[in-house]
Amino acid sequence: MSPHNGTLLVVDDNPDILVAARLLLKQHGYVIHTEKSPDVLPNLLRNENYDVILLDMNFTQDVTSGSEGFYWLEQIVDIDPSVVVILMTAYGDVDLAVRAIKAGATDFIVKPWQNEKLLATLSLAMNLRTSRRQVDTLREKQQQLNADMDQKYHEMIGTSPAMQHVFNAIDKVACTDANVLILGENGTGKELVARALHRQSQRRDEVFISVDMGSIPETLFESELFGHVRGAFTDAKKDKPGRFQVASGGTLFLDEIGNIPLSMQAKLLRVLEERQVMRLGANQPRPIDVRLVCATNMSVYEMVEDKEFRQDFLYRINTVEIHLPPLRERVQDIPLLIDYFLGLYSRRYKKEGLRVSPAAMTRLQAYHWPGNVRELRHALERAVIMTDTLALQPQDFMFTPRQTDEGLSLDTFNLEDIEKMVIRKALSRHQGNISHAAQDLGITRTSLYRRMEKYDL
Repeated sequence: MSPHNGTLLVVDDNPDILVAARLLLKQHGYVIHTEKSPDVLPNLLRNENYDVILLDMNFTQDVTSGSEGFYWLEQIVDIDPSVVVILMTAYGDVDLAVRAIKAGATDFIVKPWQNEKLLATLSLAMNLRTSRRQVDTLREKQQQLNADMDQKYHEMIGTSPAMQHVFNAIDKVACTDANVLILGENGTGKELVARALHRQSQRRDEVFISVDMGSIPETLFESELFGHVRGAFTDAKKDKPGRFQVASGGTLFLDEIGNIPLSMQAKLLRVLEERQVMRLGANQPRPIDVRLVCATNMSVYEMVEDKEFRQDFLYRINTVEIHLPPLRERVQDIPLLIDYFLGLYSRRYKKEGLRVSPAAMTRLQAYHWPGNVRELRHALERAVIMTDTLALQPQDFMFTPRQTDEGLSLDTFNLEDIEKMVIRKALSRHQGNISHAAQDLGITRTSLYRRMEKYDL
């Protein structure tokens, strides 16, 4: 809706005023409703949606106090606080105008009006109405978001013993300021745990800052985390606070902590011990107060053995560890997750009434879910988008073939034979790329090299 179009209600006991308003405003694109008596206002406002109301202040003959206008203004504001009211009177003065605006009116015009003045006033009033609607919409969204976020575990769904153990750990540690290390495979919901810790902490009203450590180049590490001052390097055009300073008072979540180079681990350790950061190019440190939560899908203990992760840094960040189970270890939670995501995407894509057939449910529960809950979520979203029926069938889901389907024979229970076959398959899948294969296997490059040498691969 443009600022010069909208629905107006003009209320005045003078028929000539109503005709004049209709003739003037209709030609400027407004939809005009007129009424002689204000008595109909409560019923109209409950059944119609007006952007602006032009309201006379005096409806009783020989009454010029404006009291009637103030009375009806109060009734209007009580019914629809966001509607814009412009009061009209033939006996306007400054005191009456001030009283009208204090009582909730947006503006005040004197009859007979000047057409240009009335049109300009209405244009501003329509802009105000649009702004009020936007504020109301944002407020409603924020209230809904707050209600959603206030759910104790938000999208963390599960009744399995493994998940109950996670919930119990969150309940115990959330109210403290202890540093937490969250361990788990990709897609298990490590950031959801971090956010649950924040929501239940004493820092819940402060910021939650999430940083993907795997996406920060080593050359930008200090600038991103600690900040810099203008002129610290070529592209430093102005001062910039780092993530630690932005998160001060709240929670800082460092995801994929296993990707931090050793040299940077030493600098992070110093920041955590001294609780202050030095911006690049600065001379004075700045104090910080953060609750640190870290997460990784890598085997940090093996990395410590391989000298790829500092042991003192690990001790600093894992006062408490929370282990997230893979989805294959909590199969009983799969129907609950399916029900949640199916409802979510059915509403989003306007396909209400969808359900999962028994055959599809059996297949979904039997699948190994290498991508865990994230893969399940994406599978449900795709199925909802692509289906033409109300009952989702097994063929509506795309499954990654099991390792046994890709040429791995698991007839043996010899662990070394199984490990050798898995490593060979990972290397094949990633065309010999050691870094990618190691990440897929959840081990370090050094560990993978050691195993390749062991098995002569």
